[in-house]
Amino acid sequence: MEEEDCCATQLVDANGDFNVQGLENFTKKVKLAECGLSYAVVAIMGPQSSGKSTLLNYLFHTNFREMDAYKGRSQTTKGIWIAKCVGIEPCTIAMDLEGTDGRERGEDDTAFEKQSALFALAVSDIVLINMWCHDIGREHAANKPLLKTVFQVMMHLFSPRKSTLLFVIRDKTKTPLEHLEPVLREDVQKVEITALSSYEEKEEKFKEEVAQLRQRFFHSISPGGLAGDRSGVVPASGFSFSAQQIWKVIKENKDLDLPAHKIMVATVRCEEIANEKLSRLTSDKAWLALEEAVQAAPVSGFGKQISSILEKYFSEYDMETAYFDEGVRYAKRRQLESKALDFVHPAYTTMLGHLRSKALESFKSRLEQSLHKGEGFAASVRTCTQSCLLEFDQGYADAAIRQANWDASKVRDKLRRDIDGHASSVRGAELSKIIAIYEKQLNLALMEPVESLLEAGQKDTWASIRKLLKRETEVAVAKFSTTIAGFELDQATVDKMVQNLRDYARNLVEKKAREEAGKVLIHMKDRFSTVFNHDNDSMPRIWTGKEDIRAITKDARSASLKLLSIMAAIRLNEKPDKIEDSLFSSLMDGAVPLPSSQDRSIKAPSDPLASSTWEEVSPKDTLITPVQCKSLWRQFKSETEYTVTQAISAQAAHRQSNSWLPPPWAILAMVVLGFNEFMLVLRNPLYLMVLFIVFLLSKALWAQMDIVGAFQNGTLAGLLSISSRFFPTLMNLLRRLAEEAQGHPTPEAPRPSYSAASQIYRNQIPEPNPTSSQIPKSSVSSNISSDDDNGVEYSSPNLMHRRTTNIQEAERSS
Repeated sequence: MEEEDCCATQLVDANGDFNVQGLENFTKKVKLAECGLSYAVVAIMGPQSSGKSTLLNYLFHTNFREMDAYKGRSQTTKGIWIAKCVGIEPCTIAMDLEGTDGRERGEDDTAFEKQSALFALAVSDIVLINMWCHDIGREHAANKPLLKTVFQVMMHLFSPRKSTLLFVIRDKTKTPLEHLEPVLREDVQKVEITALSSYEEKEEKFKEEVAQLRQRFFHSISPGGLAGDRSGVVPASGFSFSAQQIWKVIKENKDLDLPAHKIMVATVRCEEIANEKLSRLTSDKAWLALEEAVQAAPVSGFGKQISSILEKYFSEYDMETAYFDEGVRYAKRRQLESKALDFVHPAYTTMLGHLRSKALESFKSRLEQSLHKGEGFAASVRTCTQSCLLEFDQGYADAAIRQANWDASKVRDKLRRDIDGHASSVRGAELSKIIAIYEKQLNLALMEPVESLLEAGQKDTWASIRKLLKRETEVAVAKFSTTIAGFELDQATVDKMVQNLRDYARNLVEKKAREEAGKVLIHMKDRFSTVFNHDNDSMPRIWTGKEDIRAITKDARSASLKLLSIMAAIRLNEKPDKIEDSLFSSLMDGAVPLPSSQDRSIKAPSDPLASSTWEEVSPKDTLITPVQCKSLWRQFKSETEYTVTQAISAQAAHRQSNSWLPPPWAILAMVVLGFNEFMLVLRNPLYLMVLFIVFLLSKALWAQMDIVGAFQNGTLAGLLSISSRFFPTLMNLLRRLAEEAQGHPTPEAPRPSYSAASQIYRNQIPEPNPTSSQIPKSSVSSNISSDDDNGVEYSSPNLMHRRTTNIQEAERSS
């Protein structure tokens, strides 16, 4: 047989060094790891040059080196060699040991003999003892002292493995074998014995007997086979490591406990196999593709695919470790499972994250669609939550890994918290929208009406505002409560939101009241102007001299002061106050002089307006303090004084325009002195006709030129207007008479109004200085001197310009 068939390899060299790499290569070549427990180890020991290698070569078709008898007897096998037995089933390993009692080792021979013999007995199922037939019965024959020593050491060091000892008697004689067997059994118990003819003298007979012996090695590990007890055998995949560790212990002369050694070998090999499977798992193409896919999106059938990949490597581990110690095998499998599951757990976590995100997005989308359909918020949240959690549970079941017992409750709880958080956020947003809608409705329903009521300044202003506020608030609250019913909020929350809406409405009214209070002076002047310049029928007043300016002024000021009292405080609580009485008693019924320093030093002022608060009115409801009211009243009177002055001036001008006729005494003198002329006219009818014509002409001129209207703006202005229009009007009148006499009347020319003449007058003559007006200041004072008891302090007419400017600025600011 060729060498590559049996793969002969030196296991231990002559120096006792173990060939680790050589054994690894041998096990790979003969595929020993695939044999499991279906393998056997046969070792041979015996004296040097006793034909051990020759016997193995013929018996197992190996190619161990043999001694050349023609070159003399010397050491051929050095150390320990192994080879695969060719053609033997199951796989059988032959181990050729260095011969004993050789002269090459000298005194060290016994030490190595014991080590090699102990090693052979520890790792072999069958040990062949090669001996000469003529040595049977001798004390030192068949290595009897060596075997006794080895057996004693084995009993001392460890629980011996039950190997089969097969004594091969070489060069058998005429002495029957049954007579030799008792002698051997007397020395060594539980042995097998066979005898072979001499190889040199009866070669053919030797080969025939060897062939018969070879048959005994087929199926040697079967029950009743030559190998015997196999309970302590090491699986084939662990043979290399086991042999290495046994030799190491023997060399170090340490305790060799084969059962513990078996556990150790199982531990090492199972761990190696587990690590190898884990390494293959990390580089598995199906796993890598699945891991990459799950990073981007959820993977359908994730759990089933992962379980299949894991089961593949777990099954391989179980197959390769099936013959190792059960406890070690299961322990290492649990470690493999733990490491493998830890390895795939990040992908599993990512998958659950995708499922959670998908379920959350589904919840958001479904909730939005449900709300758009007008369904109740709370009912929509419940329905969407249930459906999304069910979707997550289904996805989790699909992603579950069969080999793991992972709990996804934390991820599910996180999803539930996310759903609740989003629902709370949407609830807040929806409620904010609803609140904004009703706040806007309240704004529209309250702001302009409240402004109108405050500007009107009627006696029941605040009662009307309270009624308006209550009505609009109740309407808004009722609709608001109906709208938020679908949210199924607790009663405390609903009550709080309703109260906030009520507070908002009240704040709107208060805000508007404060805004209008800031423009109170403008409102007071507008009210004064309205009352002063219009009569009870709201018609503009014409100052003809018949009006009672004092009474009108008092009414206008009373109306303005009434407006001030209304805007001085917020009255939404229906509590009575004395603001109006205080203002009228201080500002209308009595004078409000500025106290002198001497008066202030003698006693405190008794002015009810000398305070920063109103009685029975809280500071937060105060819009205008008493002191501010007093200051505003002074400013108001100062800015409205010019209006009163202009009215008085208009009355004076009207009186003067109506006094264009001569005085009565002049008329009487004209009658007395012109009596003769009057009688002359009466006696002469022609004069009477002329006078009648002059009368008609004068009456026509009076009507055409509007003499009364021309003098309403003053005597000088009336004379100028008449003088400028007299001749054109006269010529126009004569032309019309002439045309009517001829039967061709012309349309009446437009009659120039006195306003045009007055405009011409104003354009030609500069405006007089108010300080040098035609109406003496003393006359103005005399006409309104009776108002001094009401605290009237008039300023010069030049305040008109300031009033106009202030009104324009106020209007722009409003």
